[in-house]
Amino acid sequence: MLFNGMLAYTSSLLRPDVLDAVVTWGKPCETTRALESKLPNEIIEGPDLSFMNVNGKTVALVIWLVILSQGCSSSGSGGDNQGNEPPVVDSGGNTDVELPIITVEPNYEVLLDENVTYAEGLSYDAAGTSPFAKAQLLDVYYPDNDSVGRPLFMFLHGGGFTGGTKTKPEIVEMANYFASRGWVFVSVDYRTTEELGSVQGMSREDVLSFYKGIAPQEWIEFALQGAETLKQFQQAIALYAAQRDAKAALRWIIANSDTYSISSDFVTVGGASAGAVTAIALGISNLEDFRDEILISDDPTLSTTNLTETYIVRSLVYFWGSNAKLEVFESVYGLNRYDGSDPELFMAHGTQDMNPSTPFSEAIELQDIYDPLGVYNKLVPLEGAGHGAWGAKVEGKGLSELVFDFLVERQALTIE
Repeated sequence: MLFNGMLAYTSSLLRPDVLDAVVTWGKPCETTRALESKLPNEIIEGPDLSFMNVNGKTVALVIWLVILSQGCSSSGSGGDNQGNEPPVVDSGGNTDVELPIITVEPNYEVLLDENVTYAEGLSYDAAGTSPFAKAQLLDVYYPDNDSVGRPLFMFLHGGGFTGGTKTKPEIVEMANYFASRGWVFVSVDYRTTEELGSVQGMSREDVLSFYKGIAPQEWIEFALQGAETLKQFQQAIALYAAQRDAKAALRWIIANSDTYSISSDFVTVGGASAGAVTAIALGISNLEDFRDEILISDDPTLSTTNLTETYIVRSLVYFWGSNAKLEVFESVYGLNRYDGSDPELFMAHGTQDMNPSTPFSEAIELQDIYDPLGVYNKLVPLEGAGHGAWGAKVEGKGLSELVFDFLVERQALTIE
């Protein structure tokens, strides 16, 4: 049985050899042994991801706890990394780019193209034994004007990689906010555990075969070593599938940029919770990451994902997420992708976020990674707020307004 096999892999919540394999970068952590001894006192309940109950306590999904450390903190307290003035360059590195024109007020009617297929992805239904090609969908919100060179804001929903939707009311509200002011806003659905079927009762070899083409073998094996339940294991597989889809969505947008008068020089990618985790990994990882680890012969749907398109993400928007996915990527492949050319970063995170996978310290840690690289970043602590603080206000401004100010300033957008 797979469940028993995973228990054999993990005799405790965090095995010393697994801890040793996880090398975090840019974090002033204590040793992994100290972290292991400390974890039992740090188990807290969180609202977003899936959990298991052990002796009356709520234990966060192990694959994330392997790579997250709430004890890794710094003296940082938010605010700006005041770097140089934002450069005005295009995606090819050229200066003197024509700047998009946006408005402070919602001057434009918003048009909506719903359920547009951006790619296909291998999926299973609940009782399926063979994968099928499932259409992956997005919604495009755009202004009813004749503007050319519109800025792009692509957004990824949350849901702990177990669900979620591109039509979450708060995302729809944000989409209309930005589209009515001149942006093309794209809300993206991606594969979660809902598309991963059931592997209950399968052997390890059968599981590797079942998910061949959905995640690379080395990723599946790492997940088997880190998970204690089937649900946790499937969440780990969904981490990869969601990332593959998010990148495919951005390539589709670039391939169709003329249709929506999008400027590829002003690309912003954002997300909330699991979507923020995915947005960070999209902006930081190389173009080939989460794309080339699987052969088209194993996943024929890759041919639908605009593989030859390239992009440069200029800004990242992070709501209550973490760096978890890139830490898994580094653990699996031994590759650290952070460098001085990374996108600028806006973060908003509740200081009382009780989700064990996305504590406020995750935002501080990202700032600690960004600062030594000299890449501009801004952290807005949402004082007293928990996870999913969509209604938070800072100095009278909501999240959309705060992001608007950041993008206008850092992308040097022209206000009409």
